[in-house]
Amino acid sequence: MSEAVSGEADSDGSYLNDGRWEYQRLRLPSSVSRPAAVTQLSIHAEYADWELSTVRLYGDGSRRVWLRRRYQPSRACLPGLIT
Repeated sequence: MSEAVSGEADSDGSYLNDGRWEYQRLRLPSSVSRPAAVTQLSIHAEYADWELSTVRLYGDGSRRVWLRRRYQPSRACLPGLIT
């Protein structure tokens, strides 16, 4: 992610907001296939307005994904489908 992110975080640190954007970090284990990951991320985009910010692929095959969306205080956070 190119911007510094600060603000509120869930107890596991996977959700942040900087006043303009909300960020949600997801970890995809190596056992999740690429098509399955695409499907799960598409669900986040379709039903909760998240967009892909950053993906980091690790040597063990796992992925760390950052999703972002415009911050709206009245909108409740959709619980992560992938933890």
